[in-house]
Amino acid sequence: MSGRGCGGNLIIKTVSGFLIPFIQLFALYLAAHGDLGPGGGFQGGTIFAASLILYAIVFGLDEGREKVYEKAAGVMAAAGVLVFGGIGLLCMAAGGSFLQYSSLLPGKVKTAYHLGIYGVEIGVGLAVAGALLLLFMKTAGSRDD
Repeated sequence: MSGRGCGGNLIIKTVSGFLIPFIQLFALYLAAHGDLGPGGGFQGGTIFAASLILYAIVFGLDEGREKVYEKAAGVMAAAGVLVFGGIGLLCMAAGGSFLQYSSLLPGKVKTAYHLGIYGVEIGVGLAVAGALLLLFMKTAGSRDD
């Protein structure tokens, strides 16, 4: 893949520029509503990363690297793992098992469950999106075109 993207194809750039924010909004919706229906952090993180990869493909790898820094993707992946593990350790510190949400708020099991699973979904989404972006940014353009 060269660094110039789709060149002068105005239609692809316009349609992609219009759709990318909606794709990202859908990814956030999937991640936030994973406990209520299909979806979750993994699916949401994958779709969010795909939207940023689409941006890099359409507008050029060089511009994509300016918008999505590899270091930021690494921090996002690490933060996701820390959020996931932190919630599990917080449950253990409260006297429960790893990811036993009911120990977070004794007496308010439903609230504890919802808050815990939302945190886990956010952590998984961050980790997956960051890891996929890192994979793309490290492998894209690695060959001489």
